[in-house]
Amino acid sequence: MIQVQSLTRRYGAVTAVDNISFSIGANEVVGLLGHNGAGKSTIMKMLSGYLEPSAGSITIAGFPLADQAREVQRLLGYLPENLPFYPEMIVADYLEYAATLKGIPAGERPLALRTAIAATDLGTRALDPINRLSRGLKQRVGVAQAILGQPRLLILDEPTNGLDPEQTAQMRALLKRLAQRATVILSTHIMQEVEAVCDRVLVLAGGRLVLDQPLHALRQSRTLLLRAGTEEPALETWLRRMPQLAQVTPERTTADDQSWILQLHEHSDIDTAAHNVAKCVIGAGAALYQLQPVVRDLDSIFREATSRGEGE
Repeated sequence: MIQVQSLTRRYGAVTAVDNISFSIGANEVVGLLGHNGAGKSTIMKMLSGYLEPSAGSITIAGFPLADQAREVQRLLGYLPENLPFYPEMIVADYLEYAATLKGIPAGERPLALRTAIAATDLGTRALDPINRLSRGLKQRVGVAQAILGQPRLLILDEPTNGLDPEQTAQMRALLKRLAQRATVILSTHIMQEVEAVCDRVLVLAGGRLVLDQPLHALRQSRTLLLRAGTEEPALETWLRRMPQLAQVTPERTTADDQSWILQLHEHSDIDTAAHNVAKCVIGAGAALYQLQPVVRDLDSIFREATSRGEGE
């Protein structure tokens, strides 16, 4: 669906996006993460055709964005972080205007408006002036204009900003439904949103891409926590001899048990390694109390990736 090659954007002497390449398949939901100033908004603006790259290329659905921007924008729904509204307009009129700008034919607009209003639960507010809406309701109007016409690509910058917990849950459900027929790029600082709806994450630091991984792969740990009895004082020596283990780090020792963090070699299978660790402990004559993968949360992965990227 999306091919990005060597994408760069400079503002004078400042490089906001530095030689980034990635591809996104159809119907993927991708989280775009990074600290403020990392380049997220600049990338989204370039993908939408709002900004031109200083270098590199973008191809969306087979269309080179540099040459066929209009064709790309017909496929696109975009929610910027600060959507410009016409505050005196009522919600329905604003969406009608947005549908017109998108080129949705007049005969198709009523259905497009009804679909977008129903999806964002704005039915009771469709005749309200925008300037009377709360921050959360305005955000839902922004999402409604983005999904008008059932676009094949959705770029959403902080879509749950200003929403209460119930509205946030509804937005998550909506994003999952939209992903059945659209590719979604979601920029957010809320890790729970990424874990709830995304298939993959792209992490930016200092304008560079420092991590590009499927979410399920990030969750897979290459570290085991072992807790065993103290019957065999030399158990750690046994563990250090195991070929699957790259590092054995003691955690704590009491009168009754001892614990280690076991870091696997890169190509070791975690199930095979766990099986062999268990055999090692039992074979050494020690009691096996606990053996489990160490779960990595997205917050810690994000901090590790961005600190590494910003330090380069």
